[in-house]
Amino acid sequence: MRARDSAYHQGTAWAWLLGAFVDAWVRVWGGTSESKREARRRYLEPLRRHLAEAGLGHVSEIADGDPPHSPRGCPFQAWSLGELIRIEELLAGAQVEAGATAVERLR
Repeated sequence: MRARDSAYHQGTAWAWLLGAFVDAWVRVWGGTSESKREARRRYLEPLRRHLAEAGLGHVSEIADGDPPHSPRGCPFQAWSLGELIRIEELLAGAQVEAGATAVERLR
């Protein structure tokens, strides 16, 4: 148990941190439509595929840092899903529809 607890912050990938990374990545590349398309391809699409894994329609708390980046921790993590929705809006420029479920917002 001690080894597992120690590893929790050593090499683990936290999905909610992807939001800040994508914000910075898009800014560094000029915030252009092309940089947003590239960020969508590189970072958003793999995270969206995760919606069909672990906790269906949700984003897991953490994943293994090494490939194949298997989901771990809580399969229904609100802050991870919230960042996915925020990134989706950043990259698409879309407004979230009131009353829509998280999965409907991501379609």
